[in-house]
Amino acid sequence: MKINSKYKVRNALGEHMILLQGKTGGDMTKMVVLNETAYFLWEKLQNKEFDSSDAVKLLLDTYEVSEEQASNDVKKWIEILSENNLLEES
Repeated sequence: MKINSKYKVRNALGEHMILLQGKTGGDMTKMVVLNETAYFLWEKLQNKEFDSSDAVKLLLDTYEVSEEQASNDVKKWIEILSENNLLEES
C-alpha cells in the first residue's frame, strides 16, 4: 500500500490535519486529525510502498512500546486511512 499522494498534512493551531473535500454540494468537508504517532508514520512512509510490518518496525525503533501495542496502533492507523481513502493499494 501507499499513502495517497494527493493529500497533504496541514498544521493548524498545533494540530496535524488532512482536509477531505466532499464530492457533491451536499457533502461536507471532513477533517482527519493525526496525533504525533500517526503524523510520524505519515511523514516516514509517504511516497513509499509499505505494509503494516514496516510501520510496526518504525514504531518499535522509535518509541518504547511493546510489539503488541505497536501492531494494534498500526492496525488502527491503517483502518482510519483506508476508511478515508487516504491509501492506494499496490
